[in-house]
This record gives sequence, C-alpha cells and structure tokens, in this order.
Amino acid sequence: MSDLPRKAVTRTAKLAALPLGFAGRATWGLGKRIVGESAEIVGRELQQRTAEQLFKVLGELKGGAMKFGQALSVFESALPEEVAGPYRAALTKLQEAAPPMPTRTVHAVLEERLGLEWRELFLEFEEKPAAAASIGQVHRAVWHDGREVAVKVQYPGAGEALLSDLSQLSRFARLLGPLIPGMDIKPLITELRDRVSEELDYALEAQAQAAHAEEFADDPDVVVPAVVHQCEQVLVTEWIDGIPLSEIISDGTPEQRDRAGQLLARFLFSGPARTGLLHADPHPGNFRLLPGGPEGEDDWRLGVLDFGTVDRLSGGLPLPIGISLRLTLDGDADSVYRLLCGEGFIKESIELDPDAVLDYLLPIIEPARVDAFTFTRSWMRGQAGRVADPRSPAYQLGKRLNLPPAYLLIHRVTLSTIGVLCQLGATVRLRQELEDWLPGFVEDGTLEEDFAEEELDGEELDGEEVDGRLVVKEFTTKTSARESADEEDVPEAPAAEA
Repeated sequence: MSDLPRKAVTRTAKLAALPLGFAGRATWGLGKRIVGESAEIVGRELQQRTAEQLFKVLGELKGGAMKFGQALSVFESALPEEVAGPYRAALTKLQEAAPPMPTRTVHAVLEERLGLEWRELFLEFEEKPAAAASIGQVHRAVWHDGREVAVKVQYPGAGEALLSDLSQLSRFARLLGPLIPGMDIKPLITELRDRVSEELDYALEAQAQAAHAEEFADDPDVVVPAVVHQCEQVLVTEWIDGIPLSEIISDGTPEQRDRAGQLLARFLFSGPARTGLLHADPHPGNFRLLPGGPEGEDDWRLGVLDFGTVDRLSGGLPLPIGISLRLTLDGDADSVYRLLCGEGFIKESIELDPDAVLDYLLPIIEPARVDAFTFTRSWMRGQAGRVADPRSPAYQLGKRLNLPPAYLLIHRVTLSTIGVLCQLGATVRLRQELEDWLPGFVEDGTLEEDFAEEELDGEELDGEEVDGRLVVKEFTTKTSARESADEEDVPEAPAAEA
C-alpha cells in the first residue's frame, strides 16, 4: 500500500477481519488436535500464524494500528524461543519501515506548511523516505545552512486514523492477550489512545527534544539531535547516523550489546532527573549506536530519537519508586506493604499478606540486587510465565494489585526497556544507575522527610528510625506520584529558522 488508508470503513474492515482470522485459525487448531497433534505444538503454530496476520495488517495501516504493534514489539522476549523468530522478523519491519506515502502527498504537506518555495529551505531533499513510522515519515535532507537534517512529515489524516484504529483494537483486546503472556492488552491500548493529541503535536515534541538536546549537548554517552525548525505537521531536526538498535539485537557483538544496554538503562533513569521528562517510546527503532564514546572511536554512544511521547515528571522519577525498591531489597515486607498502600497500589478494600507481596516483587527486581545482571530472553519468559499462569500464586496476587494512573506510563516504559535489554542479551550494571539517578534508592533522610511533607500534602508519614534507616509504619493519606502534565512548564523549542 502506498498511502495511509484514511476512510474509517476501510481501516475498520481490515482490523475487524483480524478476530475472524483468529477464529478461523482456532478452528484449524482444533482439527489438528483431533488428528493427534500435541496441544503445545498446535498452540505455537497458532501463535505464529496469528502474529503473521496481525503484524501484516498493523504495518499496512500505520496510524494507531502500527503504534500498537510497536508498543508490543519490545515484549517479544517473553515468547517461547521456538516462536519468537517469526515475531522478531515481523516486528522489526514495524520498527524500522512501513509503506511510504506518495511523493505528491509529501510535497503538498510541505508546500502548505513551509510555503510554496519550501525547496529553497533545503540544499538537498531526498524524495524517498529514510524511515516511516506510525503517524509520519522521515526524509533525509540538507538544510540551507549546510547541516544534514531529518525532515519528519505527518501523514494527512493521521489523527483520525490513530483514534479509529485504537478504538477498534480495544474492542477485541482480549483476543490479543495470548500473543504476549502476562500482559494486559486493554490498558496499553487505552493509554496509547489517551496520548493521541500529544503524539500529533509536533510543537510539544520539539519542546521535549530541545530540552533533551540542550541537557545532553556535552554528554559523552548520549546524543540527542537538536531541533532546527518546527511547524504544524513538519519537524526538522539534525540528522544522526549510527547502527539501529534492531541491528545490534540481531547481529551485534557482545561488547555492542552490553554498551547499548548500559546506556539505555542510564538514559531511562537519568533523563527524568536531568530534564524532568521521561522518554516514553523505548522501542529499538528510536535508538542508534554511534562511534566515538568516552574511550575513543572504538567506544560507543547512544543516539536517541522521537520525543513524541514523554511523561512530565517534576523532580525526576517519583520518590516512592526508589524507596519501595530499596525496602524490598532490604526484605522489609511491612514497610513495603504500607508504602504500596499509601501510593494506591493496594486499594483500601484489599487486604494482602505483606510477605506474599514481598515474594511477588523480589524476582522482578532481581537485576537491582547484584552489581551486574545479564538480561536474557529466558529470564523474561520466566517472569512472564510466573505472573501469567493462573495456577501460580503470583498470578492470583497480581490480579489484586492496582496500578495508579500516575504510574501507568512509567510502568510501561520500564517494562518496555527491560524487554529491549532482554532482546539485547546485555549485561548491565543496573544497580549503579539506580544509585546514581533514582531518588530514594540510596537512603537520604532529608529527601524522605521532604516526601513525607510535600507528597502527602502536609500529612505525616508515621515511621521510626531503626539501625539508621527509616521504617515506614503508616501512611495517613493517598497521594499522586507527580503533578498533572497540564500543570507542568514545558521547555520551549528554539525559535524556528527560516
């Protein structure tokens, strides 16, 4: 397909065909079972066939369908290795490429937004897109001052298509559940739909990217391209070369994998502390490895792209995350339980065994327990299987936990990043990054007093000091982990150049 299918009836028909295809394959699977093939083999074949159809349709439609596919892509590590290969191939196509819109459409958008003489802004402009994504595509060009730039052009009708696709997908979210074990699909779709307006607003994206580019301008490890020009439907940024992370995942050396994983973890935790913003789209298509790290040309830096979705976190990641992680590693079940209750992870009407909650959390935070942890697909599959098996105590307990809205995007970004680390098979010194950048992970009595006073709106945190550390006894009110994005001051992008 050469253009973004915009008519709702066309897009809806394609998406509506998916459940029918799933049902047809289920019937096929029943037939295979009747003639004696094992349930396990048939189930894997069904997964493979379902994935092939799903991602073919998602990639053709772009819009919200492709955005959903990209969000799923980082979780393929949770799949059995026997069926992960076909997923990986289909998802890589979603991450790095999609059918381009016609040249005439690109020209029409540029003419409308940049003016009739738009070509005079560029010394060179490549008609063939360098990349295509969910709501727009990128062309390589040379700006009039000689800088190599990436020109991001939004698909006409992208907003309508995005909302239509995500609404349609939510109607059969339950059917998609078996694709990724242990993952609840519907909240993911809802969260993507809630952020449509932000995703479409290139002014907000330019502001977020400019804030990161300024903060990381002299950073030895992370490269963020500067914003050159922005207007409605068009965003021009400096171009960066590099090896796509998807290629490192498939063919990278052990050194490249470890370096990419370390820098990805560093960016995840340092970004909010340094900019007040969390990059919220951590799929491999948005990252590059560039030569020329701190150790010279043989070392590597991480290039970061696409700031269309960010979480605004005043003061960095919420303090309760670091405190609860530290208390869990300390084995302080009662304090962890009270903190989770205070933050709304356990509702007032629910009573759980604090030791059972601790047992549920400890395997998940294993990477933070040791100095260096090797993330693997087998570890990810083990975690997914533990929380997805209805016979498992972890499954039963997990169903009774709550995810407060303020933590929803942080949770997805963290899980997505872990998924990418497992795809890389990287050995990462995660604990060091947590100590450096996660508020509350290293004990700080002053910081925790501020949390008690400010985050609890003046209510007191009932606790006592034992062996030099704070033991939480009771929270007297529930809190929001962060201020609403509407109340945040968003850094402005540089003035547009003409």
